Amino acid sequence: MKINLSGHHVEVNDSIKEHIEEKFSKIANHFPTLIALDVIISKEHHKHQVELTTTYEGGRISATGTDEVMYPAIASAAKKLDAALKHRKGQLKANLHTKPDPTTPEIAHEKVQEMNLA
Repeated sequence: MKINLSGHHVEVNDSIKEHIEEKFSKIANHFPTLIALDVIISKEHHKHQVELTTTYEGGRISATGTDEVMYPAIASAAKKLDAALKHRKGQLKANLHTKPDPTTPEIAHEKVQEMNLA
């Protein structure tokens, strides 16, 4: 998975890059069809905000994390992205399953008539 990392009012150094690659390596293993992840780290009003956007199976997924310290903001955004990806995967899997046909009232009435309730 390719990670496009950019900073807004934040200098992106090697330790931040390594931390982000470490955090998202697990997500990349769980969702191998992810091709790219866009990460924007910004700092406004003494708070760090991390915005994540990606495309998974035709759907655009985004997550944000905010904290006064940068590393918990990254962890929060990663957790939210993982939950959103699992939700999207569940939606796709649910469409594959066939749903059982409900019994119509006429058939139920016929079955009751066949029973010996006496």
